[in-house]
Amino acid sequence: MADLEGPDPVKSTRETLGHMIHIPGRDGTFKAYFAPAAHQEPAPCVLVCQEIFGINKEMWRICENLSQMGYSAICPDLFWRIDPGIELDPTNEQEMQKAFDLFGKFDIDAGLKDIQDTITHARTLKETTGKVGAIGYCLGGLLAYLTACRTDADCAVGYYGVNIDKYLDECKGITKPLMLHIAGNDEFVSKEQQEKVIEGLQGNSHVTTYHYPGAPHAFARQTDAGHYKEDAATEANRRTEEFLLKHLKHS
Repeated sequence: MADLEGPDPVKSTRETLGHMIHIPGRDGTFKAYFAPAAHQEPAPCVLVCQEIFGINKEMWRICENLSQMGYSAICPDLFWRIDPGIELDPTNEQEMQKAFDLFGKFDIDAGLKDIQDTITHARTLKETTGKVGAIGYCLGGLLAYLTACRTDADCAVGYYGVNIDKYLDECKGITKPLMLHIAGNDEFVSKEQQEKVIEGLQGNSHVTTYHYPGAPHAFARQTDAGHYKEDAATEANRRTEEFLLKHLKHS
């Protein structure tokens, strides 16, 4: 794990590991950050679904970490219809309020179209093998769940997804592996909602859920010392790494 008090984990690498590319979407062209695998050979791709803060420092960090792990990573700008290129800091109260405003304006269905278009484009890139999984956090956790329901992604992982309980009727569309990490003390997802999600997905053999008692929302957000919980994040990240290895590299 990077030292939260040490050097910026992103600043020195974001310009060297990856670059912005254009995605030809059905509703228009939008940008995404793309970080090829660090070993410079074609690799499975992981699509990173953003939180409500756009492609910010945390999303750059996650993409670059995946690159070092031997995956190509791509993070599409899902707010491009509302405020393209937004990059917000969750530790700043004013920017947090702007993020909630963007969340309220965000069209889930349009975002899922963009995710499928990004997956389709990623499969054609010379830096990828054609295998594409997804991983998402917060809003992105919900989008990762819906990616498993609605797209042809090879697998998906969601961290502390919000409002998943409202879309449980779509779980019948899940035919590829999905892993969900649920924060037990999530201030945006009640314990009743958590239980509803866990119980509602038990009948689908493709879905694995993990519950982290006492962990707050955003427990894996490493660039936010106020929310980051190393024990829960370490365990969730270990499970995610094994999941991606099994379903993207070894499948």
